[in-house]
Amino acid sequence: MASSSLLLQLPPPPSRVQIRTQNPQRLRTAVITMRDRAKNRKPTQRGRYLSVEAIQAVQSLKLSKINGGDSTGRVIGSRIRRLLKRDMVAVLRELLSQGEGMLVLQVFEEVRKEDWYKPQLSIYTDMITVLARNKLIDKVEQICSYLKMERLEPDTEGYNSLLRTLLEFGFNHTAMDCFRLMKLWECEPEESTYRILINGLESNGEMDLSTAVRHEAEEYFGGQLGFLEEKEEMVLS
Repeated sequence: MASSSLLLQLPPPPSRVQIRTQNPQRLRTAVITMRDRAKNRKPTQRGRYLSVEAIQAVQSLKLSKINGGDSTGRVIGSRIRRLLKRDMVAVLRELLSQGEGMLVLQVFEEVRKEDWYKPQLSIYTDMITVLARNKLIDKVEQICSYLKMERLEPDTEGYNSLLRTLLEFGFNHTAMDCFRLMKLWECEPEESTYRILINGLESNGEMDLSTAVRHEAEEYFGGQLGFLEEKEEMVLS
């Protein structure tokens, strides 16, 4: 009886339930959520995403620029020329967005060789902007020489953007050349076109050219340049 009483007085051994209760952290469950890496990619123009091939091409081109020598030429041959149309254009736009002036020019050289190539004023304007910001003045002239050989569809707004960009970086005579080409390609200049040229040339100190364009505008619009005066008043105010 004594031994039975002793056994009854002993505390019961801790159960599994009690151990879990004392260590609640052991019962916590870690939830791992798998995310689609594609969602982290930055979209290119018009919502397109860079393909794996395009991403690898951009990375290889930028690495080749660091390595120097003929590295870029080898990447052009091994990667760029094998790309599909959409990927080659995506690479060009991605390099433009990253401000890679020389790489942009080299990829564009390849794009122009393709059968599907169709010139776009917006691409030319973006390339001029990137090259000018990188102080590659001779390359801007090279791109403009390509532009003069193209046969572009009438696009007044596109030409206006091109003229505005050229004048912004001081390419006054090139802007005048493009203005003449605009008319040669049967793209009628509008009031905004003359306003951009006249104001831009005056701002750059090209008073003779500005006066010549002003006289042409007077003949074109029958002496009515109210649109220009309104713009000038807005600038002065």
